[in-house]
Amino acid sequence: MIRFLARRIITLLVALVAISIVIFLLLRVLPGDLALVMAGVNAPASRVEALRTQLGLDEPLGMQYLHWLGSLLHGDLGASQLTGRPVASLVATRAAITFPLIGLGLLVALVVGIPLGCAAVLARSRRVRAVFQTIAVIGGAVPALWAGLVLIVLFAKGSGLLPLFPSQGFPLNAWHNPGAAFMSLILPALTVGLIVGASIMRYTRSALAEQMQSDVIAMAMACGYTRTQAVLHVGLRLALPQLVSVIGLTFAEMITGVMVIENLFALPGIGTGLINDVGHRDLLAVQGELFMLAAFFLVIGLLVDVTHRVLDPRLKG
Repeated sequence: MIRFLARRIITLLVALVAISIVIFLLLRVLPGDLALVMAGVNAPASRVEALRTQLGLDEPLGMQYLHWLGSLLHGDLGASQLTGRPVASLVATRAAITFPLIGLGLLVALVVGIPLGCAAVLARSRRVRAVFQTIAVIGGAVPALWAGLVLIVLFAKGSGLLPLFPSQGFPLNAWHNPGAAFMSLILPALTVGLIVGASIMRYTRSALAEQMQSDVIAMAMACGYTRTQAVLHVGLRLALPQLVSVIGLTFAEMITGVMVIENLFALPGIGTGLINDVGHRDLLAVQGELFMLAAFFLVIGLLVDVTHRVLDPRLKG
């Protein structure tokens, strides 16, 4: 396990360096002068030249990257050109909204997806199985924007048929008022969770169906388990490593998936902030935010690999 962790950590560090190079170069190969893009096309030449000096754009490209890499190693992602705030502080503030939203959405997805996936496998009637399959297909095909609008029409305060939850914004004092903050995330989390839950339902059904075709379920039933007990106690446990991999990767992918949801519900999270920074040409903030997102994806992948190895004894040899 120690050798496995060492190899994975080394791979993670190499990947982070490679991604930092890619992000750095992509922002430098944009058409035009980066300082001119950030200052605006109508900015005076003195302002553009001062910005070039401030950003170090008058230095060789290699030196610019080494300076940025050195800042990353010290935890400095740079400062926003619009607000002057450190990018790390901006990301932390936005993550306090995005990650709870993703967590709640994933919780909804698990509560919906795993039980329905188990029920789809246990159903004996062909018609019932067809109903579950239809639910999975339709749920996965529904656009997030449309699903969010439907939930707003049904449950939003002020305009919904059952006005239960707020549909716009987030409390200014954030989580200092946890009740209001939690209520603001209910509709966005349901929007994300129901769609992702359809995918988890399909994965769960597929993993359990594979176990049903093996001799494991038959052996469990021969030992005294009922069919339902064998599927839930034995089949689901054996399918758990595969489901953990799917859930972990789904959690990482949901960061990009919630961008539409955050804009629809006016939540100032990472997705909304990144879109605003791109629109305002705050490219240094974008550079730091993209690196943080890439690092998050890689760390989630590492945690999934470690968890998968712990859960699956066949990988420990």
